[in-house]
Amino acid sequence: MGVISNGTTLLDAGALDNGIATGAMTLIKTLTASNSSTLSLVHGSSSVVFDGTYKSYVIKCIDIHPGNDDVYFQMNVSIDSGSNYNVSKNTTSWRSSNDEDGSAAQSDDEVVEYRTANDLANGTGVQRLTEPLGNQNQESCSVCIQIFNPADTTYVKHFLATSVSNTYEQKSQAYWVAGYVNSTSAVNAIQFSCSAGSISTGTIKLYGIK
Repeated sequence: MGVISNGTTLLDAGALDNGIATGAMTLIKTLTASNSSTLSLVHGSSSVVFDGTYKSYVIKCIDIHPGNDDVYFQMNVSIDSGSNYNVSKNTTSWRSSNDEDGSAAQSDDEVVEYRTANDLANGTGVQRLTEPLGNQNQESCSVCIQIFNPADTTYVKHFLATSVSNTYEQKSQAYWVAGYVNSTSAVNAIQFSCSAGSISTGTIKLYGIK
């Protein structure tokens, strides 16, 4: 069955009509961690595009494995091409978790919990993207971040982040962050790190969204 709008066939037999505009997700840059203290995406450096070319950018942090146990995976942003990562951010965060033996799911505060300690109230420090991670061989986290119109110079810059991880307490944990970079200057760099030690292994991919 086709999808027709105002007499025009938009979708038929599972395929879009050739005349229908579609979005595109373009891979811009891939970073690979190797005991890295930080990993940075800076516009204009090493073929990174992070400007008004795209209205929205997605960053996927895949199988991030910390060098140390009991550390946070975190990010910060820059408006001066990475010279400083100290821009004010206003954020909210919450989590849901379950122990490997299922015990945490019995406690209300482990089902869905607002994480005041990880919020930033116009703070310039790093934004935590996870709860404390484990560094055993099988433990890692993966994070998806979307930042909207970072090159805009009229409004603040909104962003969302969702992560899933093995915590150092052997929990499966989902974690959400939402907020905005509280500046009308263009954001042109993002940096990732662990709260202590290095990012042992992992991959970070930057995409532009049409």
